[in-house]
Amino acid sequence: LSPRRESHSPQALVCMCIRIFGPTSSSIFGTRPRSSLACRFLQLELSEMEAFVSQHKSKSIKRQTVITTMTTLKKNLADEDAVSCLVLGTENKELLVLDPEAFTILAKMSLPSVPVFLEVSGQFDVEFRLAAACRNGNIYILRRDSRRPKYCIELSAQPVGLVRVHKVLVVGSTQESLHGFTHKGKKLWTVQMPAAILTMSLLEQRSRGLQAVMAGLANGEVRIYHDKALLNVIRTPDAVTSLCFGRYGREDNTLIMTTRGAGLIIKILKRTAVFVEAGGEAGPPPAQAMKLSVPRKTRLYVDQTLREREAGTAMHRTFQTDLYLLRLRAARAYVQALESSLNPVSVTAREPLKLHAVVQGLGPTFKLTLHLQNTSAARPILGLLVCFLYNEVLYALPRAFFKVPLLVPGLSYPLETFVESLNDKGISDIIKVGGPLVVHGEDSESEGDKAQIRGICSLPSPSDRALVTGASVTRPGLCLQGAGRKRDLPPLPWALPL
Repeated sequence: LSPRRESHSPQALVCMCIRIFGPTSSSIFGTRPRSSLACRFLQLELSEMEAFVSQHKSKSIKRQTVITTMTTLKKNLADEDAVSCLVLGTENKELLVLDPEAFTILAKMSLPSVPVFLEVSGQFDVEFRLAAACRNGNIYILRRDSRRPKYCIELSAQPVGLVRVHKVLVVGSTQESLHGFTHKGKKLWTVQMPAAILTMSLLEQRSRGLQAVMAGLANGEVRIYHDKALLNVIRTPDAVTSLCFGRYGREDNTLIMTTRGAGLIIKILKRTAVFVEAGGEAGPPPAQAMKLSVPRKTRLYVDQTLREREAGTAMHRTFQTDLYLLRLRAARAYVQALESSLNPVSVTAREPLKLHAVVQGLGPTFKLTLHLQNTSAARPILGLLVCFLYNEVLYALPRAFFKVPLLVPGLSYPLETFVESLNDKGISDIIKVGGPLVVHGEDSESEGDKAQIRGICSLPSPSDRALVTGASVTRPGLCLQGAGRKRDLPPLPWALPL
């Protein structure tokens, strides 16, 4: 730098900064974070930059970071009072394991994002696992010899807490829920919370070998869960922001809570207290863990299994052939039922109707009742006409034509008429329920508004028992079959030609 030059252009100052602070000191020139000098330089005015560079050009560049989270890891023993290493998560997406005596870096691991929660298990000199919840909404699992994450758990929301209970990682999310995962990322269970989760901590009762997770909620509750089972609910006058469970003074099981309003709550667990799983979401039923009494394999079963292995291809081809024939026959029967207006399935939901006929009496006068029902959800049907087609030499109907009233959905409307047999020789015939049905509406002139009721009622001779084979309602594109009824005799099935 020349002291004689009074000013420099912004481009010259930026180039000067690159030469002095290095191209990797700022994220706009490289991938590493900026150093503290670079951050201060970028905050200055243009008139102050030259003096700042002249003052600090001889200093070495150091990139300082910020600790975002920390925890402890046992060095070589799992005892409670054993020496532990300090595990740090930093703002530059790294995990550092520090020596407990010299405070040197024993291990350094890289993460794709900045860690915010840490959970460790094992010993540093033997084997350990490290779980880090990061700001990108993922949880990364690292092992002793890995410099980068080995497993990744992708969450649907940002994590608000991470607790390890035995071999299960319990994660609280901003979706007001707790999730349980294995160390390989498999999801085990999910429990929904009544309010947002503010803080989480581990409850470990060593005298009873109990480990549970505590969750402080925004509604002033502290819920204690063992897996999915709710053990206890502690209600506080204010929302709890931090939890800590452990030894306090002479008491081994003490819970210390701080509230949002700068309050401190201390609760001591009774030495005779026993947590009972009550309420909450239950786990799998006890019957799921019972072993089934599976019978032993017989000789016939073994022979049949060998036969299926040897002739599996031929058996599959035979099955496919029979299946295709069944589908062909069903299609032919369906087409024939459509053509003869006897299809029991509605082709379209435009005119949902249902009809069944009942014949009462022993003769020579019978009572014929048609039950017509509108099966639509909310649309009424208006303007339907029904007529009967019969042999006038054998039967006489005083009312062979009906005008159907308004059909309200869900109600059954009975239409009654009397049939008188005119033949005294015992000759019987069928009565067809059919004729034109006209729907009176805005577009009643179209062909689709013309419908037919077509069915067959078999009337016995006066000396026989009364029966009815059935009736059906048909329209173009609509076919519904009515139910038949028989007195003193078993019901007759429908006969559809295949």
